[in-house]
Amino acid sequence: MLVNALSVDVEEYYHAAIFRHGTRTLVGRHFGSRVEQSVERLLTLLRDHHTHATFFTLGEVAAAHPAVVRAIAKEGHEVACHGDRHEDVDRQTPSEFRADVRRAKARLEDLSGESVIGYRAPNFSIGRAQSWAYEILLEEGFRYDSSLYPILHDRYGQPGAPRFPYEIWRNWSDRLLEFPISTARLLGVNLPIGGGGYFRLAPFGLIRLGIQRVNVRERQPVMFYLHPWELDPDQPRPPMAWHHRFRLYVGIGKEVVKVSRLLAQFRFGTARDVLRLGGRREATTRDLGRSGLGRSV
Repeated sequence: MLVNALSVDVEEYYHAAIFRHGTRTLVGRHFGSRVEQSVERLLTLLRDHHTHATFFTLGEVAAAHPAVVRAIAKEGHEVACHGDRHEDVDRQTPSEFRADVRRAKARLEDLSGESVIGYRAPNFSIGRAQSWAYEILLEEGFRYDSSLYPILHDRYGQPGAPRFPYEIWRNWSDRLLEFPISTARLLGVNLPIGGGGYFRLAPFGLIRLGIQRVNVRERQPVMFYLHPWELDPDQPRPPMAWHHRFRLYVGIGKEVVKVSRLLAQFRFGTARDVLRLGGRREATTRDLGRSGLGRSV
């Protein structure tokens, strides 16, 4: 059975783009932190299923809650970078982006005691116009990115992009791999099976069939993602338009049960391990090609 990559975007519930948009007109906005309890709930779930994951963690969360990062690392999970302030890459200049990831990476490495080699942009915000970000990531010591979602979406997505891990940037002998959020291809369309709101909305059976299709028919690993706040049905729910509320909270009360079923039926590990970038051995282009992961650009 293939090992898939399980990833977590460690952020507060109020970092979500839809939450920010839906509450932007509220006067005197102040939302309390819930990240510690939501991450602990997820860590317990993973412990029960003997599963490790990659935690793409915000620098500002690490600064405010250093015990969260230490707990993630202590459990044997991979600590990766989600930027510092959850600011979209397409709203930053190259110099601002470099400073953001450098600050977050240093903080996460100091707390975890391990090198941080993975990055995911807030809101999957590296588009074609921000390809300069890949060179910066490589220069700052990152070895893989997971900011690409090959679907059609109102805020992000590149439906024509490769669906499986591939080399997205090279600088002489150094290279950056891309591990896209997973889709299942049906009738020429990429269907989202890689988590997030789609996982909360769709029947579990459809997601299961999609992952099986990718694993068995295409012999490829899946990149699945979720947020700790999606396992927190008791989080504050301020007034906002109904469509924002739907996209934020649909299925949130059943998320723990659905994630438990997912972990029971499929094998998951860290992105670092699936790409074979951990330990003493570095994945080479030849290795990735042999395993079905390699793809040139």
